[in-house]
Amino acid sequence: MGNRLSGKVAVVTGGNRGIGRAIAERLADEDAMVVVGDSRDDRSADSGSVERLTFMSLDVTKEASVRAFINEVLQTFGSIDVLVNNAGIIVHKSIDEQTVEDWDRLMAVNLRGPFLMAKYVAPEMRRIGSGAIVNIGSVEGFVVNPWHTAYAATKAGVHGLTLGLAVDLGPDGIRCNTVCPGWIDTDLNRAYVELHPDRSLVERELAQLHPVGRIGSPKEIANAVLWLASDESSFVSGEMIAVDGARTKKVSLPSILDEEYRAKLTKHSASSETRTPTPSTSRLL
Repeated sequence: MGNRLSGKVAVVTGGNRGIGRAIAERLADEDAMVVVGDSRDDRSADSGSVERLTFMSLDVTKEASVRAFINEVLQTFGSIDVLVNNAGIIVHKSIDEQTVEDWDRLMAVNLRGPFLMAKYVAPEMRRIGSGAIVNIGSVEGFVVNPWHTAYAATKAGVHGLTLGLAVDLGPDGIRCNTVCPGWIDTDLNRAYVELHPDRSLVERELAQLHPVGRIGSPKEIANAVLWLASDESSFVSGEMIAVDGARTKKVSLPSILDEEYRAKLTKHSASSETRTPTPSTSRLL
């Protein structure tokens, strides 16, 4: 255990599983008192062997729930130093198949949620004269996978919210940044990959999308969040940081050149596997 967040109270929304859980555990590892707010009433996901984790009920789409949650955190722990807006959902539908209800639900969870959390946390951070807000955006705020129109719109909105909060809250000593995950290994996306009849082929194709030759892990996202939450990034605000193995930096190639590149990448990945174990599946973004 480290002490980079010693004495700080951190709130993580949607932290019962996946990336959110990894973030909560990583912040707790650095001596923060972490409060996980989640709408899932799943106490099997409670702190277990991880100390310094507390779970409270939260629906980020409802203002009354957010207000009550923040008040309970403050009454219990006295302050909020770090806010991680992680809660999010996704819908896989073409634009003509998406319903207004689909659109409104994604906007409510993915964009209204971070807005409400920031709205009610900011006064407390302003009172203590410092704070770090870290939003979980997506590389789909920059580029888009098919059938993700609504999801991409919400994540682009989160990026815009980050910029606005950084500018408006900066004079109060409050920083705001966004971590934009690429393809990450989670239970949800592992199940998605397993739907394909040739899972091993999908895994190889996913790895080859990334110039680093593999997909990422939830802990790698958590490490980026930790840095932004800590004083080590004290002059960093208003940034969207892609943690995606350079996936979004690689432009398309003609098919023949792309085949040669993939062959080289596959050879490199095979040699790397003999030295370092790598994640086996992915997070769809």
